[in-house]
Amino acid sequence: MSQQLWTEKYRPKTVDDVVHQEEVVNALKHSLQEGNLPHLLFYGPPGNGKTSTATAIAKQLFGPELYKSRVLELNASDERGINVIRTKVKQFAQTAVSENPPSKGKYPCPPFKIIILDEADSMTVDAQSALRRTMETYSSVTRFILICNYVSRIIDPITSRCAKFRFKPLDNTLLKERLQMIADKEGISLQDTAVLDRIVSHSEGDLRKAITTLQSASRMFGFSIAEKHIVEISGTVPQELIVNILKLSKEQDINVIKKEVEKVIKQGYAAYQIINQLASYILSDKCEVKLDDIQKSKILLKIASCDKCLIDGADELLQLLSLVSFMAQTSGVDSDGDVSMY
Repeated sequence: MSQQLWTEKYRPKTVDDVVHQEEVVNALKHSLQEGNLPHLLFYGPPGNGKTSTATAIAKQLFGPELYKSRVLELNASDERGINVIRTKVKQFAQTAVSENPPSKGKYPCPPFKIIILDEADSMTVDAQSALRRTMETYSSVTRFILICNYVSRIIDPITSRCAKFRFKPLDNTLLKERLQMIADKEGISLQDTAVLDRIVSHSEGDLRKAITTLQSASRMFGFSIAEKHIVEISGTVPQELIVNILKLSKEQDINVIKKEVEKVIKQGYAAYQIINQLASYILSDKCEVKLDDIQKSKILLKIASCDKCLIDGADELLQLLSLVSFMAQTSGVDSDGDVSMY
């Protein structure tokens, strides 16, 4: 079994290796052949190949020898202020480049450098304004590749200067195929198809997260992985507990509700994880709870309110109590023991 991080080991080496992004790949291949690259803006959900595509572009243009001197990689979420733009980025951008580097014969080696800014949507507005000026001033010797999840958080003066590429979410079938390929190459035995289903459900379309989960499971449990192993390492709340929380909504005694919710919290599960899985369960086809659309909407609105409160730092116990109490006001259990909502 490889000790290297699998996310790096199986990272696309060239633009052609990027999967499920055919439109992006076809457009970029033309620019690579000409060695003429505009400023680029990659946006879309996490874990679908944006950063891998950016690094593959740089490596195909400059090769391994020039990569370190011609490419600057920054994670804007760590260095999001205006100072890093005025110092590190500006200093690198204004540096002149050689017209005839040693790698010129093997690689296009165009006469410019590349700055890759990951998570650019986390930069402050002031930092983005400073970046816009830097992009404009040094465009003759520097190209920028901006990567973000939310293009709406990038100011218009920057987006107007970039060729924008949307990276589509990866579908579950593709995720499973990729994970199975990695498992086969690493000699990992998956005990049943539920293992991949659980990883894909946990990763929510993020291939990087899915691969990391698979590798973590192999490190902890060896060459044979079962679904329970994925549940254990992923922090996923067991479905039985989610169902039990819904069944709690039949209880009209607040003291009983408080006692049971306290038990859930003491098991160590994060409240945000519980309510997110509760929302997913209510909306899923597997949900055995009898709810019409209006009832689902009311519960989901309450879940959204609790989620916001948790993000703002509210107490987990109080938020779960609030949610279960809300459901208890309008819920009951029928004669067969199934949860139903009035």
